[in-house]
Amino acid sequence: YSLKAVADLPDLFRSVFGFRYFNSLQSECFPACFLSDMNMTVSAPTGSGKTVLFELCIMRLLSKFITGDGAFIHHRGTLKTIYIAPSKALVQEKLRDWSQKFQSIGINCLELTGDNENCSIKSIQDADIILTTPEKFDAVTRYRIRDGGLSFFSDVAVVLIDEVHLLNDPRGAALEAIVSRIKMLARKPEMQSSPLSQVRFLAVSATIPNINDLGEWLMAPPRGIKRFGEEMRPVKLTTKVFGYAPARNDFLFEKRLQNYIFDLLMQYSRGKSALVFCSTRKGAQEAAQLLAQIAMTSGNLGPFIKSRDQQERLKEASLSCSDKQMQSYMVHGVGYHNGGLSMKDRSIIEGLFLNGDVQILCTTNTLAHGVNLPAHTVVIKSTQHFNKEKGIYMEYERSMVLQMCGRAGRPPFDDTGLVIIMTRKETVHLYENLLNGCEIVESQLLPCITEHLTAEIVQSTISDITRAIEWMKCSFLYVRMKKACNPESYSVLKGLSDDQVEKHLQEICVQKVKELSQYQMVWTDEDGFVLKPLELGRLMTKYYLKFDTMKHIIQAPRTCNIEEALRVICQAEEIAWIQLRRNEKKCLNDINNDKDGRLRYHILDAKGKKKKRIQTREEKIFVLLNDCLTGDPLVRDLSMSQDVNSICSNGSRIAKCMKEYFTFNKSYRGALSSMIITKCLHQKLWDDSPYLLKQLPGIGMVTAKALHSMGVTSFETLRKADPRKIELMTGRKYPFGNQIKESLLSLPPTIEMTVEENHVQKVGKSKLLITLTRISQPSASARRHYADMIVGIEEESLLLFYEKIRLDCTIYIIPYCATVLFSSPEQGKLTIKASLIFEDFIGIDLHQKVVVTPRVDLYMNRIKYKATREQLTLSEPEEDVGIIIADDISTSSPLPTISSRLIDDSIAMPSFNLIDEDSEVIEGEDEDCKMITETTVFDHLRRKAKDLPVLRLSGDEPSPS
Repeated sequence: YSLKAVADLPDLFRSVFGFRYFNSLQSECFPACFLSDMNMTVSAPTGSGKTVLFELCIMRLLSKFITGDGAFIHHRGTLKTIYIAPSKALVQEKLRDWSQKFQSIGINCLELTGDNENCSIKSIQDADIILTTPEKFDAVTRYRIRDGGLSFFSDVAVVLIDEVHLLNDPRGAALEAIVSRIKMLARKPEMQSSPLSQVRFLAVSATIPNINDLGEWLMAPPRGIKRFGEEMRPVKLTTKVFGYAPARNDFLFEKRLQNYIFDLLMQYSRGKSALVFCSTRKGAQEAAQLLAQIAMTSGNLGPFIKSRDQQERLKEASLSCSDKQMQSYMVHGVGYHNGGLSMKDRSIIEGLFLNGDVQILCTTNTLAHGVNLPAHTVVIKSTQHFNKEKGIYMEYERSMVLQMCGRAGRPPFDDTGLVIIMTRKETVHLYENLLNGCEIVESQLLPCITEHLTAEIVQSTISDITRAIEWMKCSFLYVRMKKACNPESYSVLKGLSDDQVEKHLQEICVQKVKELSQYQMVWTDEDGFVLKPLELGRLMTKYYLKFDTMKHIIQAPRTCNIEEALRVICQAEEIAWIQLRRNEKKCLNDINNDKDGRLRYHILDAKGKKKKRIQTREEKIFVLLNDCLTGDPLVRDLSMSQDVNSICSNGSRIAKCMKEYFTFNKSYRGALSSMIITKCLHQKLWDDSPYLLKQLPGIGMVTAKALHSMGVTSFETLRKADPRKIELMTGRKYPFGNQIKESLLSLPPTIEMTVEENHVQKVGKSKLLITLTRISQPSASARRHYADMIVGIEEESLLLFYEKIRLDCTIYIIPYCATVLFSSPEQGKLTIKASLIFEDFIGIDLHQKVVVTPRVDLYMNRIKYKATREQLTLSEPEEDVGIIIADDISTSSPLPTISSRLIDDSIAMPSFNLIDEDSEVIEGEDEDCKMITETTVFDHLRRKAKDLPVLRLSGDEPSPS
C-alpha cells in the first residue's frame, strides 16, 4: 500500500497524531474513513492501529464545522459521536486519550458508564463524543418519556463500535439491540431533517471469518468492508494453548496453575520480558511470590537477573518502594501490578519493567486496557475470572482475551511475540479458533428477544406489529438467520429462502407479543396489530428483569408477606445459574435444622416440620438467604459465600420491582413486604437483627459483636454510649470510640410521625392526617436520604396512600403533611397502618396504627323550618327526603315545603339540610318557625333513609345515640 501522510489532513487536525505517515492498514482505509461518509466494518489483528480509523471518522465529522475560508466554528453537541466499547477500562482509556487530543479545538468528551452515574441530561446534550458500554447506553436510552433519554438521538451522526466481535458473547445482545434501535429511529419521518437520518457506522474487530455479515448488518457497501490478515500485525505472534485437568472447584484450579508458570517461562520466554495476567489482585501477588521464591533458590543471580548492575538497580529501587512484599520480590526481577498499589509504587514498577530491570510482571486483566506496558511474552493464567454480579467463575469475554494477547510483542524492540494461554482441556479448541481468527460471530439476541422487544415497545420505538418485525429485520439475528449456516442456534431449517426466513421471523414476533399481552405487559387491539406498553412491561424494562422472573412476580399472592417475597426471589431467572453441589448439602441441612433458632424461616416438609434434606436449587437459595440475613452467617465456604453475594445483589433489584408492582396494584401487604426485603438484602441483615450497627461505616462483625456484648444494639443506645467504654470493649485505641459515634452522622435525620383521625363532611368517609416533623439537626453529610410513606388497611391489604419523600429537604423547614381519605366501616373495625420506610437503613422505620370503628356521621343542631304554602305532613310515606352532606348530593325528590339549615356553623362536623326547591333557605327565626321535634323528624328519616345513622338531640348540644 502507498502510505498516506498526516499532512493530507487539514491543518487543524494534524497535531492529533504524533507521527508523519499512517501505516499500511490506516492508509488503505484513509479514503473511506476521511474522504467519504460510507459505513465501514474492519477486521484486523490486535495492535494493527485500528484506533486511528475511529479518529479519522471523528475528524471527518468535525470537518463539517470548517467554513470555506478555513475557520473552525464549532457548535457544541450538535453533531455527536457515540463510541461503544465492551469494557469500562477501554472506555476510560479512550476518554483520557481523546480528551487530550481534541481538547485544543474545544471538543467535549463524556464518559457514560456505571462509574459515572451522575450524568445529567444537559451534560449528555452538550457532549460531542459520548464514550459508553452497551449496557449503560441501553439503560440510558430506555427512558425517553421520563427524563429525555432519547432527546439527544437526533444529534447522533457517527456510531463507533470497538471490538464488535462482542456480539458472540451473551452481552452482545445489548449491543445488537441498541444498534437496531438507532437504525429504527433513523428511519422515522420526524428524524429526516436531523443528522441521525444519515447516521454513519464504523465497527472494528479482531480477525473473524464472517466480516461480510457484519457489513450487511451495518449497511456497509463492498468498498467499506475491509479484511486484513496477520501481515498487518506489527510483530509476528506465536500462540500456545495448554489444557489442564480440572480441579475440585474453579478456585483451586486457578491456584494450581501457578505451579506451571515458571516452567513455561523457562521453556518459551527465554530470558525476555513477560506479563502474567491473573484474574484477581491476590492471584497476581501469589504468582509473583511463587516465582520470586523459585528464583531465590536457583542460586547465583537467578533466572530473571542478567547482570550485577541490574541487581544493584533493583536493590536501590526497592528502598523507595513502600510495599514490603514488593520490595522482597523486586530484587529477584519479579513484580506485581494492580489497583491496590499506591501511585508511587505503581510508577516505580512500571518504570523498572519498561527498562527491562523487572523481567516478570504479574498483573490483573485491567492492565490489558490501561497502561501501555507491552512485553515479549504474555501468559494468561486461566481463562476464567470471578464475576461479582453472578457470583461464579466465568470465561473471559473474547475481547478481553484479545486485548491481553495484544500486549505481546514490543515494536521496535522485538520482531516476534509469544502468547501462552492456560485453560481447561475442554476449552482448548475455543481459544485456538479465537487466536487463529476462525471463530464465526453469531447473534445472541434470540434467547432474550422478549425482554428487548418489550423495551422497544415501552419507549415507543415499536408501535405495532409491522414496526416490531421491521425492528427484528434490523438485527444481526436476521442476517445470520438468512445465512442458515447454524440453523440449530436460530431454530430454523436449513435451506430456507429469504421469504421463508422472514415468515419465521414474523411467527417469532407474533408469538412473543401474545405472551407479553397474556401477562398484561403490553396492550394489543382486537386484531393484535397495535402495541402499547403497560405498567408491568415498563417495570420489567426499568429493572432489567428476565421475562420469567416478571411472571413469578405477577403470580405472587396479593397479600404477599416477607417469606413469600423471598420465595419469589429464589425462583428468579437472574440467579438460575446457581447449582446445588453435592458437597454443600450437609452444611445446608445443618443450617436448616437450626437447633439454636437463628433462622426466621425454614424449608418445611409436607407435615410442616423442618426438612432434613435440601434437594433443589431454590431450597439452597432460600436457606442461604435466611442464614445471611441473621447478620452472623454460618456459611464459610468460599463458593457458597460468593453465591450469597450474587443472590443479595440480584434479589434487592428484584424486590424493588416487586415494590413498584404491588404499589401499582394497590396491594398494601405486598408493597410493605417488598420495601422491607429490598433493604434487608442490601444490608444483609433482618430488621430485628442484633447486629444492626454493621450498617455504619467502620463497624464490622467483630466490633458489632463487642458492642452487642455491652448492650449496644441500636443506633439510639450507641448515641448514649461512652466512647471510652466502646474502646475498652472493642480493644481499640483512642479515638476509635469517637469515630464510631461520628459514624452516626451518616444516618438519616430523626423524624417524628403523628397520625390522627379527622372527620369529613361525607357520608361513610373518614380521613387520616399524617405529619412528619424533623427533630434532629441536619448533618454535614452530602448524602441524600429518601423514605417511602405507605398507608394501608391491614384487614383488606388495600393500599390507600404511597409517596416517596426526600427527608433532608422535604421536611427541613416545614413539617410534611399528608391527608388520606378512606371509607368508614359499616360494621366491625378497620386497622389503618401508616409506615415511614427508610430507603437504605433498617431498624429505624416508623409505624403507627389507628383502629377505626363504626360511628355516626351525621350531627344536627337546632334545625329550624318555616312552613310555606302547603302544610307539612310528616306521616305521608310517599314523600322523599333530599339530603346534602358536604359536597355530595343524594338526588332524590325533596320533601315539599321544608327548608332548614344548620344554625351553629362553628361546629366542624358533617351536616345535612332538608331542601325545598321551590323556596329559599330561611335566614332567621319568625313566628312561623318552630323546632322540629326529634320524634317527628327521625321517625320520618327511619322510614325514608333506613341506611342512614340516627342522631337524637338533647337540648342544644348534638350527641350521637
